[in-house]
Amino acid sequence: MIGFARVKGGAFGMRTVLVGNIKGGCGKTTLATHIAAAFAAQGLVTAIGDCDRQRSSLNWLRRRPATLPAITGLDWSKDVGSPPKGLDRLVIDAPAAMHHKDVEDLIDISEVVVVPVLPGAFDEDATAHFLERLAKVKAVRKNKRVVAVVGNRLRPGTKASDHLDGFFGGLGFPVVARLRDSQVYTAVAAAGSTVIEANDRRSKSYAAEWAPLLALIEGR
Repeated sequence: MIGFARVKGGAFGMRTVLVGNIKGGCGKTTLATHIAAAFAAQGLVTAIGDCDRQRSSLNWLRRRPATLPAITGLDWSKDVGSPPKGLDRLVIDAPAAMHHKDVEDLIDISEVVVVPVLPGAFDEDATAHFLERLAKVKAVRKNKRVVAVVGNRLRPGTKASDHLDGFFGGLGFPVVARLRDSQVYTAVAAAGSTVIEANDRRSKSYAAEWAPLLALIEGR
């Protein structure tokens, strides 16, 4: 279990986004880095709190060019500490293996919970279990937290991808954004960048798919 400092959501006037799921390999770091990059591109002082032992978000930050908007990395792989003062946005990249208490504590310091899910029965089952745990958390149950399910690495037109909307909508957590599978994500990750920041036409077509999620996070 991770150790937590008791930092309330909205501390220092910032907004906190938690990216989490108990299912490993669903793309949490991809979402965390893209959300953080979108914030930084707006001129917001942004940090990523990396709670995973693999420290994938922190490794991404080490590859990030100095020419791109700065993002602060916080190594929270052992303990979640207090965020530095002056932040506008904090994105938390949660570990896959979370105890129930970890889930509650991470939600306690967040305003928005983003849940990435891959198409397929195993991923849907694990994510449904995670959403059941979320639904029992008091802040979520009383609609004091926004929960956003994101379909990740989708292949349009496949039955597995089309099944996502009905499956999670039936659980009361509709899919708010659908991100296509592409090697472009591998390329930008290796460069410490995102499709949101890339200038080529192909990347821009993928960047457009993030708009519904980012609008929801910002309350638009």
